[in-house]
Amino acid sequence: MNYLVNEVNRLNYHYYTLDNPLMLDPDYDKLYDELVTLEKETGTVLPQSPTQRVGGEILSGFTEHTHLARLWSLDKAQSVEDLLAWEERVKKAISTFNAANPRNPLPELSFVIELKFDGLTLNLTYNDGVLVQAATRGSGVTGEGILAQVKTIKSIPLEIPYKGLVEIQGEGIMNLSVLAKYNETAAEPLKNARNAAAGALRNLNPKVTAERRLDAFIYNVGYAPDKYFSHHSEMSDFLIENRFKVNPYTRYVGTIKDVISELDSIVACRADLDFLIDGAVIKIADMHTRSVLGYTEKFPRWAIAYKFEAEECSTTLESVNWEVGRTGKLTPVAMLMPVEIGGVTVTFCTMNNVADIERKNLKFALGKEVILRRSNDVIPELLGKLTDENDGLEIVTPTHCPSCNSKLVQRGAHLYCENKWECKPQKVGWLTHFASRDCMDIEGFSQSTAELLHDNHLLRHPGDFFDLQEEQLIYLEGFGKKKAQNLLKAIENCKTKGLSNLIHALSIPNVGKTSSKTFAEAFGSLERFSQASKEELLALSDVGEIVADSVLEYFANPVTYGIVRMIRTAGCDPVFEKVEVSVPADGLFNGKTVVITGTLSTMGRDEASFILEGLGAKVTGSVSRKTDFVVCGENAGSKKAKAETLGIRIILDEEFIQLIGMQ
Repeated sequence: MNYLVNEVNRLNYHYYTLDNPLMLDPDYDKLYDELVTLEKETGTVLPQSPTQRVGGEILSGFTEHTHLARLWSLDKAQSVEDLLAWEERVKKAISTFNAANPRNPLPELSFVIELKFDGLTLNLTYNDGVLVQAATRGSGVTGEGILAQVKTIKSIPLEIPYKGLVEIQGEGIMNLSVLAKYNETAAEPLKNARNAAAGALRNLNPKVTAERRLDAFIYNVGYAPDKYFSHHSEMSDFLIENRFKVNPYTRYVGTIKDVISELDSIVACRADLDFLIDGAVIKIADMHTRSVLGYTEKFPRWAIAYKFEAEECSTTLESVNWEVGRTGKLTPVAMLMPVEIGGVTVTFCTMNNVADIERKNLKFALGKEVILRRSNDVIPELLGKLTDENDGLEIVTPTHCPSCNSKLVQRGAHLYCENKWECKPQKVGWLTHFASRDCMDIEGFSQSTAELLHDNHLLRHPGDFFDLQEEQLIYLEGFGKKKAQNLLKAIENCKTKGLSNLIHALSIPNVGKTSSKTFAEAFGSLERFSQASKEELLALSDVGEIVADSVLEYFANPVTYGIVRMIRTAGCDPVFEKVEVSVPADGLFNGKTVVITGTLSTMGRDEASFILEGLGAKVTGSVSRKTDFVVCGENAGSKKAKAETLGIRIILDEEFIQLIGMQ
């Protein structure tokens, strides 16, 4: 027990006082919970135990500030069972009070649910309508004065209409989009948004804080002797009326079953949020009930924090493999010691390029602890080395292709193998891309099939697809007569795919799905497209010098041009036929900008986009003041919240079906 107490105290000191975490939050929580369990089992609590206090000591570089009212920590629930146990304790306490006060019973139990932001707690003091102090939570009784730093956060008002003395609590955060933008040009990229916000707010130079472009969400009135609220919603309205930024995700529910349902909804939209959360906070909505239930020595009895599965963890970087893609670009892949995160076991993750490895201080990280992030179903990402020391083995940058041993060339930030026609991964990658669903959609053709046919000298490039014969296939491992016939039928059927699919399938550098559609509509046939001049290409919207040069170089190459001729000669030569659609000038969506978010009940986003474009709308991916409508399906997430903030009309799933005439 002495070891656990001393170790958690040491970690608290580095985390709260020095702003230098030695352990990730999920690992710290496990250690802290182990101490709590041991104290419960033995009935012994040491005087210096961290479970008996709220926070840490004051950093000597800042002025100490005493809060007008204590800032409490929250008890934690890490499972539905923990949540139900908390509800039972609350119900029992309410029942006891009501039995003793039959004439003045407490109201029916109801809850409010808010997001649990992962930033730095702020305590703001206003007097006579002016922001006179801002402080960190610190020990809960005293904190660090950071008024100059907080004043750089533009969403925090310097003056408010309310003239009484009041303390307001919220969370200082750095939005993920802001973090990404900052790291694009930063000499030393920031590892994560939580540390970026905390480090900025506790930096003695307010200019550094301002550079981070922090934001804040306000969620509580901690001290207001001349103001009384009977319900949480009244307090929330007070904050909004006084120009504080309150996160729009606040839900009022009547049962714990509804609470659990809302928690599932938050988890579903978590990856869409532009800020970090590590859970949700559940509070009793009625203020009188809160005052009756009161506090333990550490926590309010009327609130609990529900912790989500970790999105960040640490693991060991064991090795790095350099994989060659269909374009010849090399991608470093980190091989990791298996680790559980977000409900899955992660054993590897892709890295970006050599420059990114160096920017994230991973150059000398082999064999050392690294920070891994995974947001729900998003691909895992390495954020950096857990410590700043260059004490690991070096990630050596290759000079030759790991597949064909050709000398590599540097183009921009990436390494490339230019041995296109002899490098197996590039050839297999092109064959797999050509047959993929977004391209020619050759059913039953996978990467393993591409490798098999390549290794047996049946496929060198996409032009060979149309020369395959049944007798060549039936004796291959895993093939038989039926499978061979099915593959040949799928290849024949792919000849009916549209021109944009074929252009995308040709794997022209820098030409993706969207630009393939642009070229198909502009030129109408592959022959005409292959003969386009640079001037004609540049005249198209969203086509610049790089894309135009890539198209010209592709068709000027006799090998790739010959492959295109083989494909066309085989009967795969679609033309684009423009269908004129009459769009009513007074149609609701005509000329409007629309964003689609969430899961629609009757169609996918691609189909909904196609319908909206047919009605004259422009479909975009992000919400801004230029957006006219946001179509929201289930689990709409942050885009819906932003639309509500900007006052943009929201069209729910059922209404959308009616408006497009599909009901």
